[in-house]
Amino acid sequence: MGMLDYGFMQTAFAASGIVAIVAGIVGVFLVTRGQTFAGHALSHVGFAGATAAGLAGVSPLVGMVALTGGAGIAMGLLGERIGNRDVAIGIVLALALGFGLLFLHYYTSFATQATALLFGNVLAVSTGTLAVLAVLGAGTLVALGVIGRPLLFASLQPELAEAKGLPIRLLGAIFMTLVALTVSASVQIVGVLLVFTLMVGPAAAAERLVSRFGAAATLAAGLALAEAWGGLVIAFYTDWPTSFCITALSGIVYFGAMIVGARRS
Repeated sequence: MGMLDYGFMQTAFAASGIVAIVAGIVGVFLVTRGQTFAGHALSHVGFAGATAAGLAGVSPLVGMVALTGGAGIAMGLLGERIGNRDVAIGIVLALALGFGLLFLHYYTSFATQATALLFGNVLAVSTGTLAVLAVLGAGTLVALGVIGRPLLFASLQPELAEAKGLPIRLLGAIFMTLVALTVSASVQIVGVLLVFTLMVGPAAAAERLVSRFGAAATLAAGLALAEAWGGLVIAFYTDWPTSFCITALSGIVYFGAMIVGARRS
């Protein structure tokens, strides 16, 4: 049988494709705004939400979306006060993992799913989860399309944007909510600990290769898609963990982009 003759592989390609495109585009905004560490913290908050949901008998994805969404709104409303506060964000990150461990302590039967949350398991994505990912992805891209232009203006020229009357905090809150949704979707593919693989790696590589924002967003989505699908192919024929394959490709692409960028300059 060929690779795509398996139903679970078809679902994996569809799920990873949806998530990769959304993560690549959102990631460019995240890198431009200098909020990559905050995005990483949201993934750890999501782990606590997922394990809490498992303890309560609710779908882990529901718990993850709920808690990361709330945390994203809070981060966005805090605006500049949370920017560059790596220590505070790092403490929140560690605290979220600690709560996740506490919830696992009281619900040990959730341990197998917890491993999938930490490192991802795209091959186990169900058709129901695929539908949810499609809705989350479409909603995120539509919302980002609506706020994209003012958000970019506020990201590059915050003082001027505020002087012109743009709702900086509201834009920040909406964007961080979209980041939270993207993180929740990405965790289904590469896990909490490897979220940077799809959200930051392709975006950072794209920004080293092209200067225009639109071109960077398009390239980042393409790179993320190629890494996700390439990782699936490698994993199928080698029996290596899929998340590792995707992460390895992301690292190769990023360091390759660094070399190309350095030669150009």
